[in-house]
Amino acid sequence: MIRIEGIAAFVAVVEAGSVSEAARRLRLSKSVVSERLAELEKSLGGMLLHRTTRKLTLTEDGTVFLERATRIVREIEEAAADMAERRGTLSGPIRIAAPVTFGRMHLGPALYPFLAEHPDIELTLDIDDRRVDASSDGYDAVIRNGPIADSRLVAWKLAESRRLLCASPDYLAREGIPSSLADLNGHRGLFYTNRGVADWRFQTPEGAIVVRAKLALGMNNGDMLRDAAIAGLGIALLPAFIAGPAIREGRLAEIDVGHRPEAEFIYMARPEGRNPSAKLRAIADHLKKSFGDPPYWDPAG
Repeated sequence: MIRIEGIAAFVAVVEAGSVSEAARRLRLSKSVVSERLAELEKSLGGMLLHRTTRKLTLTEDGTVFLERATRIVREIEEAAADMAERRGTLSGPIRIAAPVTFGRMHLGPALYPFLAEHPDIELTLDIDDRRVDASSDGYDAVIRNGPIADSRLVAWKLAESRRLLCASPDYLAREGIPSSLADLNGHRGLFYTNRGVADWRFQTPEGAIVVRAKLALGMNNGDMLRDAAIAGLGIALLPAFIAGPAIREGRLAEIDVGHRPEAEFIYMARPEGRNPSAKLRAIADHLKKSFGDPPYWDPAG
């Protein structure tokens, strides 16, 4: 007889990429997950995974079985959550991914009181600046900062994410304050490299304009990019949730070049075609209220 525990172990191993990571997510020992996987393969009469010391890969049978197995696990989780929600309780597992700096500075402090109020929710929060795929990586939702463009995802806006062109008062005193987009070409730029290109994009009546200042520093961490700007190394285009406190304290100054950067948002995105659970909706509503409109971190607010 096929046991649901074995199906859940198989799906978790595929999504996690390893037995050890699946065991961590399931909060089981590695040996228990391996035993459940072996028992499932025995019940099905075929191998689902090729195992080597370096990686796991799906067999042909495993590829065919995975789609239905994933659907079975999700439907059982949703059914259990629905039963709890009918009794007025938000409960059960939920997995969300979010970027590092925003997660540390704003997401965590907003979530903690919500989780204290709903102790039966089992939240796994993966903090990583890597752009994860909510559809294939097994997340119920991802929280992102940027433009909303992925058509495979259904996005809920949580807050505006105004970006601010800024530099230290010391840098601006030495190099001059740019007052136009053309002025920026002669300045040193501090660029966030996770976006893939070293440029800034601004909205104008004629459409988007791309500005490429001289690359002084490229970095894949927003906190350190802000610190580099404070140290006087150049001009950075930073989200208000990172730069806001430093601007209020006078360590950074906002620069007005007559045009605003392209609009971005803090948003929660979930895979298309999957009904959101009540607890996911409740988390999104709570975060939207916690961040405010305009969000509390924006100096203009």
